[in-house]
Amino acid sequence: MTTARPVAGRRAIEVLLETELPHAPGQRLVLVDAVWDSSEKDTEFTVRVGDVRRRVVVTDQNSPLGIADAWHQHRLRATAGEGGSDHDDSVLVVTGTVPPDQLGWDLRAYAVHRHPLAVNRAEIVTQLFGAADLDPRMLGEHWLLDALLDAEPLDGWPPVGSVLTRDRAVCALLAARLGLGDTSADTLDLDADTLFGWTRTPTGPARFAALAESERRGLTTWLTQAVGPAAPTLLVLAAEGRGADALPLGALASAALASPAAEAAGFALGTLFGPDLASFDTLRPFAEAATGVLTRWIAQAEGNSAAHPQARPRVLAVLERADRLAAEGRLAPQVSGDRLLPSGYVSRLRALAAALDHRGEPTPAAAERALLELADHQLAAFHAESTETARTAVRLVRWLATPHRQAQSVAQAVQDHLASTSWVDLALGVLAEGDGSRDAHVGEAYRRLIGAVQARRRNLDEQCAALLAPWAETAAQQAPGGALLIEDVLAKTAAPLAKDGGRPLIVVLDGMSADVAVRIAAELDQRVWTEVVPASQPGTVPQRRAAVSMLPSITRVSRASLLCGRPCEGGQSVERSGFTTLWNKRHRTSQLFHKGGYEGLPGHRLAPEFVQALASDDVVAVVVNTIDDALSSGRESTSGRWGIRDIGKLPDLLNAARDYGRPVLIVSDHGHMVDRTERNNQPSEAPGVRGARWRTGTPRDGEVALSGPRVLTDGGHAVAAWRDDVRYTARQAGYHGGASLAEITVPVITLVPVGAALPSGWSLLPPESTEPAWWSTHRHLSPDSAPAPAETGVHAAYPLRHAQPPEPVGRSGLGKRIVGSPPYRTQRDFVRLPPADKAVAAVLDALLAAGGKLSPGAVAAAAQAATGKSQRNPERFATVLERLLNIDGYPVLQLIESGRTVQLDKALLQQQFLGDTA
Repeated sequence: MTTARPVAGRRAIEVLLETELPHAPGQRLVLVDAVWDSSEKDTEFTVRVGDVRRRVVVTDQNSPLGIADAWHQHRLRATAGEGGSDHDDSVLVVTGTVPPDQLGWDLRAYAVHRHPLAVNRAEIVTQLFGAADLDPRMLGEHWLLDALLDAEPLDGWPPVGSVLTRDRAVCALLAARLGLGDTSADTLDLDADTLFGWTRTPTGPARFAALAESERRGLTTWLTQAVGPAAPTLLVLAAEGRGADALPLGALASAALASPAAEAAGFALGTLFGPDLASFDTLRPFAEAATGVLTRWIAQAEGNSAAHPQARPRVLAVLERADRLAAEGRLAPQVSGDRLLPSGYVSRLRALAAALDHRGEPTPAAAERALLELADHQLAAFHAESTETARTAVRLVRWLATPHRQAQSVAQAVQDHLASTSWVDLALGVLAEGDGSRDAHVGEAYRRLIGAVQARRRNLDEQCAALLAPWAETAAQQAPGGALLIEDVLAKTAAPLAKDGGRPLIVVLDGMSADVAVRIAAELDQRVWTEVVPASQPGTVPQRRAAVSMLPSITRVSRASLLCGRPCEGGQSVERSGFTTLWNKRHRTSQLFHKGGYEGLPGHRLAPEFVQALASDDVVAVVVNTIDDALSSGRESTSGRWGIRDIGKLPDLLNAARDYGRPVLIVSDHGHMVDRTERNNQPSEAPGVRGARWRTGTPRDGEVALSGPRVLTDGGHAVAAWRDDVRYTARQAGYHGGASLAEITVPVITLVPVGAALPSGWSLLPPESTEPAWWSTHRHLSPDSAPAPAETGVHAAYPLRHAQPPEPVGRSGLGKRIVGSPPYRTQRDFVRLPPADKAVAAVLDALLAAGGKLSPGAVAAAAQAATGKSQRNPERFATVLERLLNIDGYPVLQLIESGRTVQLDKALLQQQFLGDTA
């Protein structure tokens, strides 16, 4: 029986010579019991022996005669000069297949140790790593020992200590061969994320493909144990030069295997992966690992994009490639509904678009289901703008499905507009921008939905115009007809804030319509500002106030009337003198700043004179013209919707007011109507044109005749347009002067800095109570519910389905049981100045009724409603509740989302205080 001879390469010979030659000075023949590695190109090289380098010549011989001849020739070449003295100390290394017992003693006498030297790769590897011993598992793994000899870095393997373990050796090999990790690491922190990421490096898969087959098999076995069953498929793809497609193929395989037609997709997958990888048992773990990696990358991109700036483009590149592979492999129909691939997102978006206009009629239930499907897609947050646009479209479908209460008065009409219809206008602005995907099907569905909404909006404007005409004939400060008149806004809102030394900052946003106001309020940081409103009558819901502009709704009459506190007409000089007089009557000094007065010089955010005014005890007002100026010049905000940062200096004004502890009144003089008509819509030809939306003469279709004390132009008579498609001047981005709800409604937003005392007779207005019910995204239409009652504004009745049945609110609710429990009574003794039991019970019931989450403002409002005592700092109040309810640190109640939300764990609440584990 013939025993296979070991194979020795250059590095093995070098180590052997470096070990043996120092103990055999002058000897130049080394017999090695191994065959030469045929892949080695160099058979002549040098090795360091002590302090000198000696030349080495390797010859591989297969007969005793060949060995003798090689040694003879080597000696002849080394012999020169007289006396036969040796001038060449080069070493001849003989390898081959000749057994030791066939070598004559005359030859062996010249050899080091007089016999062939064994090449013990295990010992050599141990020496290379500076170890004293070797992991016994490595003795039989020739592929690993040979690879470690071949892959040794130029500066050698880093020392490992007493024992070279198998894992340590493989980690070093992976680092040297494939660039995975560091050769000096004791362990390799390797997982599927790392391995899939490695497949996308420029050289990683190519380096793996270049390895010997035995080494590839060995590394595959080790990586399978370390990473999991996905490794073999991944490494086969890498060896085939398809490593860059490993993740896309994994995502595609996951989509195909999860599709209803998985069996039909099997053939296409076999074409893409190859017959050796096409079995479901092989593909399933590979697909699961790939989707797991992508899910974690998606979470990185969504959670902290600054820390992982490449996460988003990396994910999209992989998934878009998967979609292209699906098209090439004719798999697109089978994976069209996948919740990870981009094509699946587009497919779900198109399904939602179809539900928006099913047979010409919006279908709320189908739209809600389609929205849930879209939001469930893993790229929904990646395409946040498109997803939010779709969510807004469904909100409008909900609104269309809600019967609207017909207003009985102008006061009710403008109040309902601020509470609900302004949100419709806000949603229209979102939808009018179009979808970011630029999909024609989706865009057309949105266009038709906009048309349906505009048609209903026109009906509301027509109803309001019919009420406006008779109201304008008699309405005055002494008999407002239930409405808040624009000339009374400062007296009834700013003046109460100025009582007892209060120093309000009045910010007049010229042209701010109600939809702009609700967006500004929604963007306010609740940790800085608390919205307040005059306390409502018992049994009524607190709500924002809406005033009615002067008529026509133009700056010259409305803004002057607002700032002077009486019906009047004029420019800045009239406004300034009237404002001073208004506050002098209340024994307060005041200052009014127009655009040139508050804007800072170079190097100043705000004018020093304005900052000095804020530091004084004066009532201060500032007029900001950004919106009105932009619309009249044909410009909208950069996003198409006005937010805090779109309005010049508004962030600076709010910050300055906060720094000086001033409450803030944000108000407009009139609203505006955005032009969303077709581009070819031409101005209406009419006599007596005085402005973009008003004129003199006889009213026609889409217009209303106005007269009386509310009309301050042309002898108290004007004709104003109420239809959105009627204008008399050149096209602009928006218009005012007409009689639509958007133009005559004056929103009033009142804020106090968090921690400041609430004015007497005022109450908190939580954000939750400002959104109309149809807007809320955590509720949806019930397909089998009864018809909805008429919408009444804020939190109008609406067929809603909560995620869980709401808890009863009131004395019989769970909150009363909690505050009466022995654990609560004990815990209460450890909290300094705890809230009243009624307040805590009311807060718990309110949180449970809302599904466990409310803003700090809503929590404080619930406590105030129960006790009549206001909470100056809602966030601090929530922190006290945390200390009160979180026994032993268990998070029964906690502030989340950077303090913007209070979250209650119902199950933990019952377990901690009632011993109820159900």
